[in-house]
Amino acid sequence: MTIRPRSILITGCSSGIGYHAAHALKARGYRVFATARKTDDVARLHAEGLESLHLDLSDSASIHNAVEDILASTGGTLYGLFNNGGYGQPGAVEDLSREMLRAQFETNVFGGIELTNAIIPVMRRQGHGRIVQNSSVLGFAALPFRGAYTASKYALEGFYDTLRLELADTGIQVALIEPGPIESRFRANAYAVYQRTIDVEHSAFRDTYRAMERRLTKQGPAAPFTLGPEAVLDKLLHALESPRARPRYFVTFPTYLFGTLKRLLPTRGLDWVLRRVSRSENR
Repeated sequence: MTIRPRSILITGCSSGIGYHAAHALKARGYRVFATARKTDDVARLHAEGLESLHLDLSDSASIHNAVEDILASTGGTLYGLFNNGGYGQPGAVEDLSREMLRAQFETNVFGGIELTNAIIPVMRRQGHGRIVQNSSVLGFAALPFRGAYTASKYALEGFYDTLRLELADTGIQVALIEPGPIESRFRANAYAVYQRTIDVEHSAFRDTYRAMERRLTKQGPAAPFTLGPEAVLDKLLHALESPRARPRYFVTFPTYLFGTLKRLLPTRGLDWVLRRVSRSENR
């Protein structure tokens, strides 16, 4: 009898966390379906030996086409889903248009939930599965000039906390990973979005934006305690392979620190810390 390898769908595999996880899980024996939004990235991942498909979280047809193709390849089964795709829309809240917010939520929230909901019936039929959402330290601690991204991660955490309760008796385990700063193309992608969307010259935060531009374009780690994507992989493996996945996994020292401070400090005390952090990074 041939034992099928565990199959997993990973979004956002063009670089960073998703890219590293796709290659590492394939090397570990998983059957990895590595998805990306851009056709060139899909072709590159395929050339590197991964089963790669196009999946754009802002496009419902793209989501369902990818799921159908994957299930056709696996005989209708899927062990795991790692929802990693997304991006960050920089900018002060007062500079964010409805269109910017809609685009941020279409990808980071609505697309991820739509994909999750397409996979849940598969896992219900087979009686087991693992759903892992890559969130952020900004899923529970806000920083200035990241309002759209922070709101999207807060929303995801609410959805996944609810989902964990609803699926508690199904054999499907749900987990959140909450990284702090990780080496990736996140800053470069955020800067590209910022250039397209934020009217710096007419903003009350023009001077702060200029300092923020230096941080977003800085070579090398932009924040202390930045770790490589392998730090997220360790938590992902536990969420996928432990008999009992944890509801949450902190990654990097800032996440542990802010998680502790949020429990211990009153709101104004935590605000003071977060403002200090923001002023320090945008000097």
